[in-house]
Amino acid sequence: MNLIEINCMFFGHGFGINTNILETNVINLAVVIAVVVTFVGDAVRELLENRKKKILQNICAADARAQEIQEKMDQAISQLENAKIRANEIREQGLIAAEREKNLCIEQAEEETARLKETRQSAIRLQQQKAIQQISQQIVLLSLKQVRDQLKLKMKSKTFHPWVNKVKINKYTSIKKYSFN
Repeated sequence: MNLIEINCMFFGHGFGINTNILETNVINLAVVIAVVVTFVGDAVRELLENRKKKILQNICAADARAQEIQEKMDQAISQLENAKIRANEIREQGLIAAEREKNLCIEQAEEETARLKETRQSAIRLQQQKAIQQISQQIVLLSLKQVRDQLKLKMKSKTFHPWVNKVKINKYTSIKKYSFN
């Protein structure tokens, strides 16, 4: 038995029994929908409102996170640009320092080369002076040897002693002559 038939039984004096199943089902369905909408509708509406609030909160939170992420990304991009600029500055400073160091090394090498050339020239001059001195000593020794040999040879001759005596006498007389005048 359906609700309308029961309703009709209690209040049935003015009502009659409806034997049309289609109308009865439609009326029953309308009553059930009205009851459901009346009692359950508020709960469903409240659930839908809560769900709507949660969805809006989630959307707002997602927007806030997206904005935070965008800000962080902008900061990261800015830091990347600053890092690129700093890297370029460091690279340029490195190139300048390398060029400066290269020039300094070249200058030092040139100075060292000049000093070595000067040292070499000094060593050559010193060796030349030593060689000249040795040659001079050898020439003097050789000359003295030749003079000694000639003297020995002349001393062996019979005319040498009278000649030496004559030279000495002449020398002595010339010194005496000047000393008395």
